[in-house]
Amino acid sequence: MCSRWVVLAFCCLGQLCADQSLKPQIAAPQLATNNPTLTTVALEKPFCMFDSSLCPNKSYVIYLYAMKESASAISSLVTDNSSKPLDSTFQQTSGGQLGPYKAASFNVPNCASPPKLADVGDINKVSDVLKQYLFRVGDDGTCLYDPNFLAVCNPPLAPDTTYRFKYVLLDTTEGIMKDQTLWSDPIKTRRVKLPLKIDTWPGRRSGDMIVITSILSVLVFLLLAGFLASVSSAVMGSEDSSADTRCMSQTIQQSEPRPQLSSE
Repeated sequence: MCSRWVVLAFCCLGQLCADQSLKPQIAAPQLATNNPTLTTVALEKPFCMFDSSLCPNKSYVIYLYAMKESASAISSLVTDNSSKPLDSTFQQTSGGQLGPYKAASFNVPNCASPPKLADVGDINKVSDVLKQYLFRVGDDGTCLYDPNFLAVCNPPLAPDTTYRFKYVLLDTTEGIMKDQTLWSDPIKTRRVKLPLKIDTWPGRRSGDMIVITSILSVLVFLLLAGFLASVSSAVMGSEDSSADTRCMSQTIQQSEPRPQLSSE
């Protein structure tokens, strides 16, 4: 089972490296289950996407921008007139409604040295290995309310909302954008389910089935209670009848005349 997972994982990574469309991709189901969630989206990091733009003796970093699909196309730029990446925050853009905000900053993934098969197959190291390949947007639920938080804030996304994402390669030596991807295809977070539609049964029953089942359960309880009451009443009646019979028998015995012995 573990070896099969390893094969699937590296097949997905191979497809990612071969894809030169320069567009953020949602993580493959084999690498990230339950994706997207209500408030997060797991993306594959840009492995090998910017190799042709990297120069020796220079330092680089990746910026990830996010915006709602409803944002205006005019406001989708992520750099200013001097090619410097914008530092727009989640709050400044109303969560991506007014334009893109910087959701993450991380080192350029090194596709020249993939993880060892032994590390991927080790259950204790799987989580760390996946972090090298995936980034989960919306995974920080506290940065917005922490006054001491100084890093790039990656707060939860809005449920049932469509987003687009973009990777930017920043030359930190000059402080300018060196390369960028296209905006991703629309990716929609999940919607909140109504209480009656939440699947809490193994048989995937609907809200109507749950209501009917509850009513039947109450009726069965009432029938059982009535049956127990009838049995209890019959037992009590039987005990009372037996007691009355014993009392009548003793009364009859006491009232019968006893034979007198004749004296000689």
